[in-house]
Amino acid sequence: MVFEPFDIVVVGAGHAGAEAAAAAARLGAKVLLITQMLDTICQMSCNPAMGGVAKGQIVREIDALGGWSGIVTDQSALQFRMLNVSKGPAMWSPRAQCDRMLFSLNWRHVLEGSENLSLWQDEVVGLCVEGGAVSGVVTRMGHTVSAGAVVLTSGTFLNGTIYIGEGSWRGGRVGESPAVGLSDQLRSFGFEVDRLKTGTPVRVDGRTIDFSRLVEQPGDVNPGKFSFSDTKSLVEQRPCYLANTNERTHDILRTGFSRSPLFTGRIQGRGPRYCPSIEDKVERFSDKDHHQLFVEPEGWRSQSFYLNGFSSSLPLEVQLEALHSIVGFEKARIFKPGYAIEYDYFPPTQLTYTLETKCVENLYFAGQINGTTGYEEAACQGLVAGINAALKLKGCSPFVLGRSQAYIGVLIDDLVSKGVDEPYRMFTSRAEYRILLRQDNADQRLTPLSHSIGLADDERMRRLELKVRQVEGLKQVVESACVVPSSVNSWLEEHHSAPLMQRVRVASLLLRPELSLVELGEISPEVARVLGEMPCDVIQEAEVSVKYQRYIEKECEVAERMLKFENIALPASFDFFSLDSLSYEAREKLNRYHPTSIGQASRISGVSPADISVLLLNFAK
Repeated sequence: MVFEPFDIVVVGAGHAGAEAAAAAARLGAKVLLITQMLDTICQMSCNPAMGGVAKGQIVREIDALGGWSGIVTDQSALQFRMLNVSKGPAMWSPRAQCDRMLFSLNWRHVLEGSENLSLWQDEVVGLCVEGGAVSGVVTRMGHTVSAGAVVLTSGTFLNGTIYIGEGSWRGGRVGESPAVGLSDQLRSFGFEVDRLKTGTPVRVDGRTIDFSRLVEQPGDVNPGKFSFSDTKSLVEQRPCYLANTNERTHDILRTGFSRSPLFTGRIQGRGPRYCPSIEDKVERFSDKDHHQLFVEPEGWRSQSFYLNGFSSSLPLEVQLEALHSIVGFEKARIFKPGYAIEYDYFPPTQLTYTLETKCVENLYFAGQINGTTGYEEAACQGLVAGINAALKLKGCSPFVLGRSQAYIGVLIDDLVSKGVDEPYRMFTSRAEYRILLRQDNADQRLTPLSHSIGLADDERMRRLELKVRQVEGLKQVVESACVVPSSVNSWLEEHHSAPLMQRVRVASLLLRPELSLVELGEISPEVARVLGEMPCDVIQEAEVSVKYQRYIEKECEVAERMLKFENIALPASFDFFSLDSLSYEAREKLNRYHPTSIGQASRISGVSPADISVLLLNFAK
């Protein structure tokens, strides 16, 4: 096959690569997606689930922007749960258990059905760079493909090494070859390269698990969904289960520590702090007599179960013996062992906010190559990289999201401004504007922005405009409808709420934490009539908007005050060592990272408030 020139080549078809390719093609770019194996497109290499705390917000943001992760998740889901519902709405996080094979198949269907997008099974072994800008790629089969931009989404494949006990071998995943050569070439271009580590647990044969001894964890009674489009909610769901390790499990695991690649120093890369291996948890939390495990189905018609929380690279015989000590797993057999993988990544301070590299023009990095972990974190980076690669080739302004606009903006700013020294995972605690960045309002925040660049289609905008009208209409009814003490006090007492002394608006009662909007429909005919006409998501958003209005307004004010620092630009090539009034550490860090604004400079570790004052004196107009 002789390749004609492409606008964009996307390397790797994981979650980052798939979103990048689909977005760029939707924006009119001629895209070639190259992957080692077409049969493993968007494979769920680790847990078979999308979403979770903060991650669910990211999936909803991807969907609001016109990406595909939310739609594919809805089409592939086995179970849906809204996490943290006992907390405030800023913490509510959707999560879906997925059929991992169906997820991959549905993503392939999306890509094969995308206009302007071609797929090719091969391995990229080199980049073509001319005049400091990328101009194409070279493949293992010997093809040179010309392109105006390249998006590199290599996952764990760059010089990947797999570890089980005392054994190790080269690989990107079990049974798949690593990508060799690209790291050395990029290093020669001036890139800094480092190593990280991640891992995965055993896959257990469900026919050998005694589920009667586990705690069943069902999905929501009224399951939601991720996409703001017309995907369907689940009717049937598969349960997950809870299990626990015990002291005997921990004693067995300790017998393998002397042969652990993690403890013997054979693995140099740092693993994820918040998703450690089971041996790491036993070592670090030696006072704990048990650790909770989540037993998760991998498909509608599969007997494979993922043992979430039992990631390990210990010798296989130790993994099996420890597994058999867990209640319900005494006779368990496995389909695949747990293992660790160490791989190359490129510290993301070498990127701009568009995810274009500073060393090579028109080259973009997305996903684990930037030091992140998680499907959701990878997918949103791929989406942003694909959008920006396409926009730059068209001569359009870059697409950049701020910290007060999206969790995606928080993630990218953290990567570019602060870098990583361990695999980066998103948490709600990383976002200072959590009440603004709720999962329910992602479409209002982001769909208009995406529609303006041509990614989100007219139908998405129509649905959003209808939703906004419905929310506002419901709020008006709630804020105008009134109730009197004589008709509601007995009802309030039944709901453990203080009685009224005078006539009040329904909106005032809604401010009480123990009362919901649906419940208030029982005492207000006007509210009840409108509630009967509204979908659940409209009711939920109207309730949050009224109940938390003061908090939302206050957070908006803070965000607006901080925005002024984002709008004060810093010269791209300024020598900060020329400012003697800056601390030496600040001069060193600022010269290294070259922040584009005072806002970004303020988030760089080592740059103090006093240093920011100096920058304001010199650059604020």
